[in-house]
Amino acid sequence: MGGGLGFQIKGMIVAVAVVLICGQWVEAQVHHVVGADRGWDPTSDLVYWSEGKVFRVGDQIWFAYSMAQGLIAELKSREEYESCDVSNPIKMYTEGLHTIPLKREGVRYFVSSEPENCKNGLKLHFEILPKAASVTSSTPTLDAAAAAAAPTAPSGTPSCCSRNTILIFILMFCVTVGLAY
Repeated sequence: MGGGLGFQIKGMIVAVAVVLICGQWVEAQVHHVVGADRGWDPTSDLVYWSEGKVFRVGDQIWFAYSMAQGLIAELKSREEYESCDVSNPIKMYTEGLHTIPLKREGVRYFVSSEPENCKNGLKLHFEILPKAASVTSSTPTLDAAAAAAAPTAPSGTPSCCSRNTILIFILMFCVTVGLAY
């Protein structure tokens, strides 16, 4: 039974190493709900909504919209964006609710697929900045204006399967195994 304590300590060391290696210390994410409570809608003032917002690698944007107002087209260039040219989009979002992870730096352009709505201002562009300095929070945050209006069923990875949740389960398993021996 003397080896049990040694195994337990080794198990805890392995668990701590796994947590540290897998990135327990992550940057905070911001979930931007486009248009806040109105969502992606012709009555939304998306220029006002986006003023002062900082979009960073690792954040997410959420689009909630009525397909009756048109689909959302992601475009490649400022020229396509300014002219509302949706003839060659990068992607068309067609289901009414989308979560889009911001994976790399650069400018993104989104417009309504309905030319009239686009010309009347139903479009959004923003620059994605590098990740912020590391923090120890692992809880994603919503931008303040949209916290109450967040979609109830965003697409993407369910929170039960987030990296930190999995790491906690691994840690608990290692400790349990260590205590059993």
